[in-house]
Amino acid sequence: MYRIHKDLVIIGGGPAGLAAASAAKEAGIDDLVILERDFELGGILPQCIHNGFGLHHFKEELTGPEYAQRFIEKVRLLEIDIKLNTMVLDITSERKVYAMNTEEGYMEIEAGAIILAMGCREKAAGAIGIPGTRPAGIFTAGTAQRYTNIEGYLPGKEVVILGSGDIGLIMARRMQLEGANVKAVVELLPYTGGLSRNVVQCLNDYDIPLLLQHTVTEIYGKERLEGVIVCQVDDQGQPIQASKKWIDCDTLLLSVGLIPENELSKSAGVEFDNRTGGPIVNEGRETSINGIFACGNVLHVHDLVDYVTEEAEIAGYWAARFIKEEMEMRREKFFIRPGTNVRYVLPHKVELFNKERKRISLYMRVTEPLTDVIINILNKDKKLLSFPKPYVRPGEMINIPLPEKTIQGFDESSEIRIDILEKGVE
Repeated sequence: MYRIHKDLVIIGGGPAGLAAASAAKEAGIDDLVILERDFELGGILPQCIHNGFGLHHFKEELTGPEYAQRFIEKVRLLEIDIKLNTMVLDITSERKVYAMNTEEGYMEIEAGAIILAMGCREKAAGAIGIPGTRPAGIFTAGTAQRYTNIEGYLPGKEVVILGSGDIGLIMARRMQLEGANVKAVVELLPYTGGLSRNVVQCLNDYDIPLLLQHTVTEIYGKERLEGVIVCQVDDQGQPIQASKKWIDCDTLLLSVGLIPENELSKSAGVEFDNRTGGPIVNEGRETSINGIFACGNVLHVHDLVDYVTEEAEIAGYWAARFIKEEMEMRREKFFIRPGTNVRYVLPHKVELFNKERKRISLYMRVTEPLTDVIINILNKDKKLLSFPKPYVRPGEMINIPLPEKTIQGFDESSEIRIDILEKGVE
């Protein structure tokens, strides 16, 4: 076995891993390495050839490959060690990383700190259990995106898309542009799961039908998909049999959710939040195990890569502080809880003090779409801050600041709660 020591090991070379590595290097950590199982850096971004990236971080509109390239160039300029085609097999709570590649074989890396940046994966057909046959022509939206944008293959010509996540919406437009006929985007919920701008730019602009409160209830076809049955659903999500409708198609794309890729995190024994599917973290993105940090989609699923970058830079900065043994400035921790109409909020707890950083960014998602709302930050029902917003939607993550001065003097008996209410309901 090949044994080495590194101050910092970043698992994943996507946007989160690249930003975390850059931030750690700039914070003074020179002995670090990025482990990436693919043959190139960038994660999912190289196949996201549409624009819309970088509006928050770079203040300009970029495509996915352009956004990734900026960080790849930065990582190379900073001379950060990179191991491509390297599969991480296991990590332990003692911060040992076991990985392998064709050049160095099986290796054990003893790490001063670890940043988890493995991203997420798509739910496949088996996860949702649609009745019917299993013919060719059923793809996750991300797989179809790779076939179309990287491999140069059109997955099909008559397409139905189940689910209205961002990748599904973007692929509806992409398939239409490539000459396919998108029959419908079918969504179980009464609202879409993606960004509002994607609904407008990908569906409305191309006259692609959106069927809300509908689902695919049966798949037909022997060798190749021939068609699907689509049903309207009631308020409990159960199909209304009288509303059955047949749609001819040779391709079904699934955009039914993303799952944080946390098998390695589980083997290390970190604590999880069932609502996000990712680890429980403090404001430095440190998990329940000292020295193991998490950022990006492995922590919770983001809709904007700009927020991934922001969060990863936080993780990289605090990992550097941990390695340099500058994190002894801990105080009694207090928790941040989701309240009315809030599905989850990150970070889960505050337990670090950093005089250089004047605020903590809170990331959250709502349980249902609302218009003309007030976001209230409360401590034991005492209102600390309020933020008005014209609307909130489950598919769009909310990012608001929590200033340091607001929580000065808090101790373990303190607790912050976030409520999101329509104006007049308070």
